Amino acid sequence: MDFRLSAITLDDASVVYRSRAVEQEREIAIYDLLEANVFRPEGSPGGPYQLTLGVEESRMVFDVRLEDGSEHVRVLLSLTPLRKTVKDYFLICDNYYKAIRTAPPHQIEALDMARRTLHDEGARELQTRLEGKVETDFDTARRLFTLICVLQMRG
Repeated sequence: MDFRLSAITLDDASVVYRSRAVEQEREIAIYDLLEANVFRPEGSPGGPYQLTLGVEESRMVFDVRLEDGSEHVRVLLSLTPLRKTVKDYFLICDNYYKAIRTAPPHQIEALDMARRTLHDEGARELQTRLEGKVETDFDTARRLFTLICVLQMRG
């Protein structure tokens, strides 16, 4: 069976702000996800799957379809448990991108380590939230967390 994502889109109505850096994060996350991922909806006989991520009423929506576009499963997750990590992640990212231009290497490295730590924390939290709904590997969860951050970014 083929338990992977073959296409990923973000619901444009859910994206409220896109800076150049945010758009680049989105593009890289989608590219990396399509290169390698594990995505297995609970009880699914197999994919590959097309995923649209969106936000509805403070919930993350994973609209999973089969390759022919037919509906497969829709997973809703409360965003509340991820909000603080998302907010902290973007604050650190903003500081990191500013530091790249002017800060000494040791400060950039410290910010990068903090950024990676928060990213990993968000990925683990997402895996926990998806338990019993969708099985993913850590790298897939990490990239999906990036996309959730893009959807949550406020200008």
